[in-house]
Amino acid sequence: MMCSLKMVSPRPPTTIFGLQRQITANGDGFPTFLPKGVKDIKDPFARALAQKIVRIPVPLQMENFRGCVMSSCIKPTVQLPDKSPVVLLHCFDSSCLEWRRAYPLLEQACLETWAIDVLEKLPPCDAASKRHHLFELWKTYIKRPMILVGPSLGATVAVDFTATYPEAVDKLVLINANVYSEGTGALKDLPKSIAYAGVKLLKSFPLRLLANVLAFSSPLSENIDWTNIGRLHCQMPWWEDAMVNFMISGGYNVASHIKLINHKTLVVCSENDQIVSNQLSVKLLCELQNAVFREVPDSGHLPHVENPAQFVKLISDFASGKLN
Repeated sequence: MMCSLKMVSPRPPTTIFGLQRQITANGDGFPTFLPKGVKDIKDPFARALAQKIVRIPVPLQMENFRGCVMSSCIKPTVQLPDKSPVVLLHCFDSSCLEWRRAYPLLEQACLETWAIDVLEKLPPCDAASKRHHLFELWKTYIKRPMILVGPSLGATVAVDFTATYPEAVDKLVLINANVYSEGTGALKDLPKSIAYAGVKLLKSFPLRLLANVLAFSSPLSENIDWTNIGRLHCQMPWWEDAMVNFMISGGYNVASHIKLINHKTLVVCSENDQIVSNQLSVKLLCELQNAVFREVPDSGHLPHVENPAQFVKLISDFASGKLN
């Protein structure tokens, strides 16, 4: 099969692995569980990817919960049993829509690709619960060692998961990795009333727009639309409770795990990242046992959004063993 990387006008399929997309009553193609604000998004790739989101039941057996959690994700349109599937995590307080521009190219590159929303709904929403949820999703649906891709704090999730379940991971891709932060720090000791006030501020449009300006070197009109994409999940009714629960849980602290990871790892940094220092990526490269390093030009904190073709070329080469 010949595959090439070319951005084309998105046209999502009507079914995914035989699962009929849930559509709204007026037939707009968006799943009924998404917030109404999805209709206001202008980015065609975000709109197309949003129409492909499905919910799948993930069985969980935890101390305070036994049952299935409906988990949102983008499922691959094809299965390739002879290749490791690529599983995309997202940044802190984000969603699988973060992969709107890279996901179509990954499929064009003949890679079986999942984009997963890390557990955010079920309390407790601490690191252990998120790790267990990802493992059960992998065990139930993916079932093969995967190439686990984590940007920013998603890299922390990937390191935490790999250190606990090494058998589930074939290779790692860590992008502008924020793996040296010490959890949520003093935020875990905040009174709940103040924590909720902080979370309300976190989802405010001005603060999100500022974060986008730092993350992307894009025109203001595009940044406004990307801000709406990036805060869409904040409109879910459970979002504030989940964020406060994660905050007071202490978050992630994985620095001690890094030297234990022996999986082949691609460390990616961006030429113009204004959020995570490239020096931290170099430090990560030195501490990992089996890693290669690449820089993505002309991109900020999220190269898979700003320079998706270059980024996907790295992933494709890494998956096929061309990067050493």
